[in-house]
Amino acid sequence: MATDDSDRFLRVLRGLIRPLVRVLIARGVTAPAFYRLLKSVYVDVADQSFRLEDEAPTDSRISLLTGVHRRDVKTLRAAGDDGWEAARAKSAAFATVLSRWRAAGSDPLPRAAFDTLVTDVSTDIRPRTVLDELLRQGLIVADGDLLRLTDAALAGPRADDHRLVFFAANLGDHLAAAAENLLAEDPPFLERAVFYTRLTPDAVDKLEARARELGQDVLVTLDAESRAAQDAGKMDPTNTERYRFGLYFYREGADDR
Repeated sequence: MATDDSDRFLRVLRGLIRPLVRVLIARGVTAPAFYRLLKSVYVDVADQSFRLEDEAPTDSRISLLTGVHRRDVKTLRAAGDDGWEAARAKSAAFATVLSRWRAAGSDPLPRAAFDTLVTDVSTDIRPRTVLDELLRQGLIVADGDLLRLTDAALAGPRADDHRLVFFAANLGDHLAAAAENLLAEDPPFLERAVFYTRLTPDAVDKLEARARELGQDVLVTLDAESRAAQDAGKMDPTNTERYRFGLYFYREGADDR
């Protein structure tokens, strides 16, 4: 039975998920298909985040927490991982290769140096696999034994599957930070925004250009400092954490609503 608090949250949630539903419809994902996915996520989150004394919950407890039928809980738990973590790691590795290449200023890059760069980033993906994928996406071109970055490399991976992974990872981490801040008495994560209304299109054009300029400076600085910290802690057994810092700019006119 819904409580007043959950009813109030559902009203807020309606506005939150409208952009997501727009993407779902555009991608041909129907409501029943999304509901099947949602049930599996409910089960997975209840299993991982609502344990008692670190003991895995029973099917009955998960059913009680989520409202998913116990028969479906059993089936969904047996299905296991959907490959999301592997896809995210692969896309992150490709982006890191491009970032380190640009930061080193070594363009063109000999093929042997490229192989070393990929191996330094990840030993789980073969350099040839990364090379073929970056060539396929038009992010690099080959000139004999030399590899060159294209202008498109500045924007990162272009293939749809990688764009989807970054869409989910960026939005997911932002939402995770917002969720933790909402649930905690003392919000633990940085989450700030500037927002104004009643601006002219010309004013927003200039502000957006300024935001891109300032944002790029922040990202370049943080990227360099993070890379140095990663290299310094390469052999440290406690180097198990990750972070994501993001920027976005959204504008809307009366006709967009």
